[in-house]
Amino acid sequence: MKFTPLIAALFAAPAFAAAPLAGTNAPGFHRIMLGDFEVTAVSDGTVDLPMDKLLKEPADVTVKALARNFQSVPTETSVNAYLINTGSKLILVDAGAGALFGPTLGKLAANIKAAGYQPEQIDEIYLTHLHPDHVGGLAANSQIVFPNAVVRADQRDTDFWLSQANQDKAPADSKGFFQGAVASLSPYAAAQHLKPFNGDTELAPGVRATASYGHTPGHTIYTVESKGKKLVLIGDLIHLGAVQFDHPEVTIGFDSDAKAAAAARAKVFQAVAKEGALVGASHLSFPGLGHLRSNGKGYQWVPVAYTQLR
Repeated sequence: MKFTPLIAALFAAPAFAAAPLAGTNAPGFHRIMLGDFEVTAVSDGTVDLPMDKLLKEPADVTVKALARNFQSVPTETSVNAYLINTGSKLILVDAGAGALFGPTLGKLAANIKAAGYQPEQIDEIYLTHLHPDHVGGLAANSQIVFPNAVVRADQRDTDFWLSQANQDKAPADSKGFFQGAVASLSPYAAAQHLKPFNGDTELAPGVRATASYGHTPGHTIYTVESKGKKLVLIGDLIHLGAVQFDHPEVTIGFDSDAKAAAAARAKVFQAVAKEGALVGASHLSFPGLGHLRSNGKGYQWVPVAYTQLR
């Protein structure tokens, strides 16, 4: 083969592929329409969790289940929140971890802005429960992050986690959960923006709370409905899909009442699989949206397909 000057010049061209690795992803937000409502899944980031130590099953069983799903331990776990624009209200379900869980989380406020909203536009915040990774983003340096929002949560959770007596008698490794709840919610309580509810309650047109106690004393799921479309935001009814879809009876160390948590998961999973409702989960891989299909004694997770709204 004869090399012309042009071919020789091409072979001598610099290797542009030698650029440095970029190193990050930016999921940020994922938007869908639910009837007339706009629902935006918002990422707070991810956190590595020792699932082999946290799940209430033999560690080697968890490790094998993760391997079958091409995962390992520690397991990178999403922290998701959901922003619902009903046309008359802007509602945030859960508020991320803020600074309570380290530098890989706390991205919620920035991603809300990236999604086209400002924190001061949010009218109400509904909390599935008061664990730090769901409330930490409410406040920063003791200051309210969402200045116009009213915060709603089940009274059982606020009574439990905001109790100094409960904090005093809690084990040392659990006191941080109480401290995080107090630090995050106290500024809203002082501004009279904390308004607990009791059990099953319609909180806004098209949005209702349903008691799903067990993971915490007041753990709550939220059902969003518009034009015959339904989305059920299940909070922490599930943490690890690689195990708990096949074996929903498996609980996790974070559960306040493991038996009640397993019963709540069984009840909700059966219902959403039967009716085909869309599901949003706090800790499934972002955006945490999909459907459940019954599969023997367990379930199959069918993630939503990507859509470019138009």
